[in-house]
Amino acid sequence: MKKSIYNSIIKKTKKLAILIDPDKVDTANISGLIQLANKGKIDFFFVGGSLVAEKPEKIIIHLKKHSKVPVILFPGSLLQFTPSADAILLLSLISGRNPELLIGNHVALAPFLKKSKMQVLPTGYILINTGSTSSVEYISNTVPIPDNKTDIVVATAIAGEMLGLKLIYLEAGSGAQRSVSSELIDEVKQNINIPLIVGGGIKTEQHIKNVCDAGADIIVLGTVAEKELGQINKFSDIIHSYYY
Repeated sequence: MKKSIYNSIIKKTKKLAILIDPDKVDTANISGLIQLANKGKIDFFFVGGSLVAEKPEKIIIHLKKHSKVPVILFPGSLLQFTPSADAILLLSLISGRNPELLIGNHVALAPFLKKSKMQVLPTGYILINTGSTSSVEYISNTVPIPDNKTDIVVATAIAGEMLGLKLIYLEAGSGAQRSVSSELIDEVKQNINIPLIVGGGIKTEQHIKNVCDAGADIIVLGTVAEKELGQINKFSDIIHSYYY
């Protein structure tokens, strides 16, 4: 088993995670990402999606075979579970009120996780409404918190930490019109003492700088095509220039 992934997360540098959706890519078109990972440009691969028809196991095994970067399962449902990953973001959708995504799925999955060698990363998942309906909002049957309700988002993050969760994830969602605002990230970060993950709608170097400056510890970029590898390389350099 790899060394503690959580310990690597809390080291005093910001991290870049690439989210790979098995429904959108296959092993044939992620070679460029693997090359970047092997050059130290990518810290984590998150594998999963809101609606995954393809089992993520094939992608995960391929990533682990060709790279030493930790592969973390980012499951949208129980059907996406596979013990092949190094770790799992055990997501509790604390911004919603769907009991299956707060505890129900976790109970069903717990015996399998206990038997596996996967590292479990308990994560408070907070959906933020940034102007469009995301796939995860529709599939999860929950209502995201409006991005102008800073007090509710902050209180939700604090509650997640008090419940013992080890990470907070602010998610604007795939195809978001805009990323989570710097002001919102900053307010959440100032009120929690656990690592903060931010993803969704991050598309430019300025976005990356804003998210890093506001306090995100892990920045998540969605699956990208080979032609955008140069952009990922630039984003990585910006993220890894930050030290605490």
